[in-house]
Amino acid sequence: MKSKNWYVKRLKRKPVQISRHVVQAVFLLFLLYVGLRFYQFYMHFETLGHKPYVPRPSAVEGFLPISALVALKVWLTSGEFDKIHPAGLVLFTFFVGSGILFRKSFCSWFCPVGTVSEWTGLLGKKLFKRNFEIPQWLVWVLTPLKYLLLLFFLKMIVFDMPTFVAKGFLTDPYNEISDVKMLLFFLNIGGFTLKFIIVMFALSLFFKNFWCRFLCPYGAIIGLGSIFRITKVCRNEDTCINCEMCTKVCPQRIKVHKKQVVATLDCTACMQCVEACRIKDTLNMTVANKKVNKWFVPIAFLVLFILVVGFAKITGHWNTILSYEDWKQLIPDTNNIGH
Repeated sequence: MKSKNWYVKRLKRKPVQISRHVVQAVFLLFLLYVGLRFYQFYMHFETLGHKPYVPRPSAVEGFLPISALVALKVWLTSGEFDKIHPAGLVLFTFFVGSGILFRKSFCSWFCPVGTVSEWTGLLGKKLFKRNFEIPQWLVWVLTPLKYLLLLFFLKMIVFDMPTFVAKGFLTDPYNEISDVKMLLFFLNIGGFTLKFIIVMFALSLFFKNFWCRFLCPYGAIIGLGSIFRITKVCRNEDTCINCEMCTKVCPQRIKVHKKQVVATLDCTACMQCVEACRIKDTLNMTVANKKVNKWFVPIAFLVLFILVVGFAKITGHWNTILSYEDWKQLIPDTNNIGH
């Protein structure tokens, strides 16, 4: 068993990473709690009131990115804010917009899939004593996949779907009950989806963050904010000793030690490279070309997230307008809606 001194030394050397793992764990536990509460909410109506009523947690709408993308299109083109899944629109808009200032901080601090993927990679490293590298030619082949998936959804919803059709979708019973359909999907998972998850888990054991690096369209759209290069990691070539520690710890396998500026769309602003560098002022996070403390980006991201959610709740843009009676009619008929 590792001694207390080991943890103290690690906390002093990498406080941001320790904090990040704590936030990841807390957020994952919170989402599991949200899932449990939503299941209890569902069972009340599915059993026609025999199970006790539990209020529906609005945070469950964070798992409805397609509905949120449609709602964002309607909001931007008509000014009408989604009243069916408002929390989903708030969360999606914040996370995508946050990429402009905070890069993909959502992926490294909040995303439950990213957390599980990262932990799976750590498990793989424990089992095989290392994480394996994907040949560079294969990286070039795989990297466009997440952008192709993103382009598919953007074309289908943003470019091809007329606004009046998008409005109709938001008020359609299928969208109203989409969170319940999502729940049932995960409760009855099997077939191709289960096989796909097993394959992703196996690949993540060998190749750290495989899903995040090559297949996640959510991460891809958040990463587009990095195009503006407002926030980036800069390397001082004069003081760098080329120890390559920054590259070794990067979860996205970015060759940090070869770059003067880490401006790639894949950077999650996790700060692992900055904390791994032992030479003072060699690797620094910068905002608008100004060097900032390594805590600045994560703390600003977390504080702004809390403020945005709080503002949404105060202004009535968080809870759905669907009533108890609406759910009473919709949920027992879930399997027939959309068929």
